[in-house]
Amino acid sequence: EVLPELLENVPINVRQQMWFQHDGAPAHFAVQVREDLARRFGHRWIARGGAVSWPPRSPDLTPLDYFLWGHVKALVYETPVETEQDLIGRITAAFEIIQNEYQIFSQVRRNHVRRLNRCIQVGGRHFEQLL
Repeated sequence: EVLPELLENVPINVRQQMWFQHDGAPAHFAVQVREDLARRFGHRWIARGGAVSWPPRSPDLTPLDYFLWGHVKALVYETPVETEQDLIGRITAAFEIIQNEYQIFSQVRRNHVRRLNRCIQVGGRHFEQLL
């Protein structure tokens, strides 16, 4: 329900190049969700049942999963959230902070390469215990 609103401020030329990815949660697999993603992103979405399939039980290779969401959550919930508007403001502020932490992106890239190498070493199986 929130995705269209979140995309409103994203320039059209950026939206036309964006890829959307989500996990295989049952709510994300609903026909109406998949139809909406196909309409919005064409062939540029990755998911169970998506234009590009994301393998079930696949290793955690996306920086969004192993880094971004945890980091955002830590920034947002440093102190208790009082209202929905407070939550929205904190999420926005968290992304602004991350956007300006240039050194963090080089750390994420190094971590990503390390994860990819571990995944290759174990033949595509789970590798998180080796990190």
